[in-house]
Amino acid sequence: MQTNFFRQLANLNLTGDLQIILRPTTENSFVLSVLLTNEQCGDDARKLIPSLNLRGTAEELDNGFFESISTPLQTASGLMVDMENFMKQLEEAKKKSAMEKVKQDKEKKEKETKEKKYKDALQKAEEFEKEGKHKEAWSALPKVSEFPDYAETIRIKQDEYERHFAPSLFTENQP
Repeated sequence: MQTNFFRQLANLNLTGDLQIILRPTTENSFVLSVLLTNEQCGDDARKLIPSLNLRGTAEELDNGFFESISTPLQTASGLMVDMENFMKQLEEAKKKSAMEKVKQDKEKKEKETKEKKYKDALQKAEEFEKEGKHKEAWSALPKVSEFPDYAETIRIKQDEYERHFAPSLFTENQP
């Protein structure tokens, strides 16, 4: 006798382990319990999917077994695969979120360091200015190329210090 039972099971394309329990009840009657499990799915909600229970005679189970189990088992299989994909995407999102936080922290630290460097250079220039060393003050100013956000402030200070240099033939004498 040749059957195609396992070929029909294979055609269902289920992901996971299929557990089938056949229990005789009364004369020529059975309860068939079918449970699909997928240990690859990391979501514990998979354990809430109940087994599919069929009741009938041997002839009834032979005739309607695959029609009765196909849709529910394929749905359960797809659900567990989707849950696993969701869990993987959730983990990926957590990783990216942590990476993004590290990146933002790094950028913030770099910005703070750059701002401190700017303020230190500006303070040094002002100290030279108080001592009357305008050329040194001009040289101590931060470079516009390094601090484009403060370009206007730096240029104003440069112009202010340049007024104290030796007079130029091309500019008006300004006190």
